[in-house]
Amino acid sequence: MAQEWNIRPRGHVCALCGQPFTDKQACVSVLKEIEGGYERLDCCADCWRQTPRDWEPFSVWEGEYNAPSPAAVKAEPVKKETAEELLRKLIALDDPAMRNVVYVLAVMLERGKQLVERDAKPHESGGILRIYEHKKSGDTFIVLDPRLRLDQLGDVQNQVVALLSGTETLQTES
Repeated sequence: MAQEWNIRPRGHVCALCGQPFTDKQACVSVLKEIEGGYERLDCCADCWRQTPRDWEPFSVWEGEYNAPSPAAVKAEPVKKETAEELLRKLIALDDPAMRNVVYVLAVMLERGKQLVERDAKPHESGGILRIYEHKKSGDTFIVLDPRLRLDQLGDVQNQVVALLSGTETLQTES
């Protein structure tokens, strides 16, 4: 089920007309279902409205393009794992055993106003696919909400804390 956890970067040009976006330009982001996953399209708002389509989008949201700014890099004496870095690592790891941890991290980042939920769709597993967009980078995260029960939440929270604090490490096999 790798498709639930893919990260999709924001486009810097319109997928329909090919023109580069300008800072603060209105744009439409679309997820299109393709075989084995999703394709993200970022389009000028006008192009999206005026271009005929013979397909139905999986998810659509409107937003504002924010031009990337040069990141100010601060040297930290001790590198600590952030929730976002851990989320990205777990998504790349694609371990079904980490599904609950991935979801809790996404919710933490949503509450911290780093991720914005753009859509939610029912999933055949009984869960809900939640479409998140990173506020600064515009990356799209597709995360399965496994519909955790309250009695499961404590164990998952402890696992997240252990991973973030470094007392537990990820088992990555090559």
